[in-house]
Amino acid sequence: MGLLGEVLLLPAAPLRGTWWVLEQVVAQAERQYHDPAAVRRELAALVAALEAGEMEEAEFDRREDELLARLASGRRPR
Repeated sequence: MGLLGEVLLLPAAPLRGTWWVLEQVVAQAERQYHDPAAVRRELAALVAALEAGEMEEAEFDRREDELLARLASGRRPR
């Protein structure tokens, strides 16, 4: 893009900057969401809650399935 294009788009610079920041935040959130270490920590916390009697087995099974699906989706090539 040439100098003229940059000058014409200058009023939109704050929006473009905000959009870039939002893209970076979303990318980081997705990395953390699919991080295998984070999923394993959550699974360990679920097991501890089940063993302590803080959670019913049906709830444990549902949440465990969600975490395992998250772990599997993080391993798929994009």
